[in-house]
Amino acid sequence: MVQERAFIEVPRPELQPEKLSQWETFGQSLASVAPTATPAMVIPLVLAACGKTSWLAYLLATVGVACITFQINLFARNTSSPGSLYSFVHGTLGKWPSLITGWALLIAYAGTAAAVTGGVTSYAYSLFVPNAQPPLVIAAIITAFAIGISAALAYRDVQISARLMLWIEASSVLLILVLILWPGHPGALRLDWSQLLLRGVSLSGLRNGLVLAIFSFVGFESAATLGAEATLPQKTIPRAIRLTAFASGLFFIFATYAENIGFGDRASTLQDAGAPLQLLAQLRGLPFLSPVLAVGAGMSFFACALACITAGARTLFTMSRDGYVPSIFGRAHASNHTPHSAVVFTSAVALTTSLASVGFHIAPFDIYGWVGTVATYGFISVYLAVTVAGLVCSFRERVLTPLSLTVSAGALLVLGLAAWSSIDLSALPPYRWLPHVYLALLVFGILFSWVTDTGRKRDSMAECHDDCSCAKN
Repeated sequence: MVQERAFIEVPRPELQPEKLSQWETFGQSLASVAPTATPAMVIPLVLAACGKTSWLAYLLATVGVACITFQINLFARNTSSPGSLYSFVHGTLGKWPSLITGWALLIAYAGTAAAVTGGVTSYAYSLFVPNAQPPLVIAAIITAFAIGISAALAYRDVQISARLMLWIEASSVLLILVLILWPGHPGALRLDWSQLLLRGVSLSGLRNGLVLAIFSFVGFESAATLGAEATLPQKTIPRAIRLTAFASGLFFIFATYAENIGFGDRASTLQDAGAPLQLLAQLRGLPFLSPVLAVGAGMSFFACALACITAGARTLFTMSRDGYVPSIFGRAHASNHTPHSAVVFTSAVALTTSLASVGFHIAPFDIYGWVGTVATYGFISVYLAVTVAGLVCSFRERVLTPLSLTVSAGALLVLGLAAWSSIDLSALPPYRWLPHVYLALLVFGILFSWVTDTGRKRDSMAECHDDCSCAKN
């Protein structure tokens, strides 16, 4: 006698399609780059590294990022998925390269969310005590607050998050432009031939500055994680990625040129400054801008944390749907239509990392540097994988042209230089250990996915066996 089983199909909640406009999609990528964070923390380090040639480092970095953008948009124009670059590589290179890409993305996004809490803490505390390190308890409270609010917004509504990120970044950039363009004070914007003629150029300094400049752009591709939620994703997402890369590049070049004038002889010591933007406001005779700039910079770092949690959760969501992480992370909220379980997990990883750093009495700027470096290794790995996937895809489809080959070579050159210059095993601790930390995390993630995928296949085979047995009876 055949036993019949009755199954009731219950629709599984999904992410909400066509929810985000072009500008909201752009806000996601812009916030991941956190353009205010670069003048606030990265440009001062570039100035200290290569002085008058700093603007050239950002110009070269912009060209390199444009090459990477071309590779990413080869896929973004033809397909869309919340898995972002992981899905692009998965469809072209297969399982194992995509697992490396997926876990590298997760490390990159969660690591960046943790790293930027150092910026939030530093600038928030500078409102009350300039040029001082916050006590452990205050740093922990600010960190937990920043990640907690980010998690709540990402859990609740992606549209609210995208709009908030766009407004925060636009307002913060406007504040920096006011500081730079304010006339009639010391350090005012002017034609500076010592920069334009590249006096005192040093190739080693330019190389180090170029690496830092490239790191300023990481996360510019995160709009691709909104493939299931953007309106007309195959148009809006490539535009958002392209606009983020070029607009950020122009802003960074201009801000670097202006900050070099504003800081003057102090440029070589900026790596020791607690809040460089506030120092620049003091040097320019505009002390009333200091607290406003601190608020703007802190909010920009917060928006970056929100954007990275949003992007990381959607990558985890897609990997779960593909069976490479537990199925709980592939669930969408029934009413919010967000990957709520993945949001909670990504936020928890970022919070644990940042609080552990605070607990070990690591200074906010060091949290930004150390954790951010590990995250950057993830981004470099992902961009390399996508560039190779783009070459393979173009070759298979017989659309590989001399132009696309040149652009691919440019992307590989820039990424190779960034990887080579950033991995220095002779550096002082902890920087010499960070490549090993990244590789350990990556290997652990891949092994975890292998075990998860093996268990899923075993369960599927058992279910099939049971169904066949019931049919025979």
